[in-house]
Amino acid sequence: MQTPGSEAELAEVIAGADAPLRIRGGGTRPIGKPVAGEVLSTAALSGIGLYEPGALTLVAQAGTPLAEVEAALAAERQRLPFEPMDHRGLLGSAGEPTLGGVVAGNVSGPRRIQAGACRDSLIGVRFVTGEGAVVKNGGRVMKNVTGYDLVKLMAGSHGTLGVLTEVSFKVLPQTETEATLTVTGLDDATAVAALSRALGAPYEVSGAAHLPRGADGPETHVRIEGFETSVIYRTGKLTELLGKFGPVRVEADPAASRSTWVAIRDVAAFHGTAGDVWRISVKPCDGPAVGAALGGDVIYDWGGGLVWAHVAPGRDVRGALAGLPGGFSGHATLIRAAEATRAAQPVFQPEPAPLAAISAGLRAKFDPKGILNPGLMA
Repeated sequence: MQTPGSEAELAEVIAGADAPLRIRGGGTRPIGKPVAGEVLSTAALSGIGLYEPGALTLVAQAGTPLAEVEAALAAERQRLPFEPMDHRGLLGSAGEPTLGGVVAGNVSGPRRIQAGACRDSLIGVRFVTGEGAVVKNGGRVMKNVTGYDLVKLMAGSHGTLGVLTEVSFKVLPQTETEATLTVTGLDDATAVAALSRALGAPYEVSGAAHLPRGADGPETHVRIEGFETSVIYRTGKLTELLGKFGPVRVEADPAASRSTWVAIRDVAAFHGTAGDVWRISVKPCDGPAVGAALGGDVIYDWGGGLVWAHVAPGRDVRGALAGLPGGFSGHATLIRAAEATRAAQPVFQPEPAPLAAISAGLRAKFDPKGILNPGLMA
């Protein structure tokens, strides 16, 4: 394993490489097809280079532990807007998640429905291409894009276009308090209808999830955050709205509410279980049909637009999804499976031919030697 201590050293290593490299940050998200090659770690590229709380801007090296970033933000009562998931419990991995790893996977949590994904808060990147060239794009303000928006391109590229060395984010203030409203006993379709009503109301919902197998049976959760007086008012209004679907329980203790959403964010219901886990993105109205087609254990987030499915080992769920009325128009990604399973079937949703040609062209441009995580997203 090579662990360069600077961007220049990283560029030199990549420029001199003539064999595949496995790019690794904290090693907590082994997602994608297995990659054979020498490990190239960004762990030594660590540290917050710039943090301006007044400007809501943070710049850090890609190998900076996420916990370090979150602690610095918390000290100023600020946070990353997109609530990044911690995959360690679900994947059984160790190590420390890094900020660069979050960007490489475009890792986003329940608050995405309100604040957007990781890429929506990302405003600048520095990375090293497969030829060893250092590229910078974006900067410290939102309106700072000229030419190609490589910032968005790098988010979710999983190290196949370049190795991130520095990332810049817009951050947000922490909220004063939060509350979670829960309706129990709803079937999947009714629950998604209730979540859609809550999301469509003018009450700034920041979390909307349904657990068919919660601790008290089916549980449908809605989160609101903000100033205390506003949260109290919106709690009352949403209690009235959701009360049309069933009795509403309100958790007004912020710590208990946060605990609920950490478990949803990290898909805690599937921790320590046998079997594969798929992450399926669809139109929220299609979520219940996806759950019915797959059977087994599912969890709905993003108002039904994100379905986590726990299935038998080795099962490719895309066959069942293709049989949905009107076909399947979403994305199914294999998140947890044995290495042999990930090697034998597509991990990411296969792209239509025109889009696949564009993706191949981009990789050929940024990594002409084909050495950065080759095949990981095939």
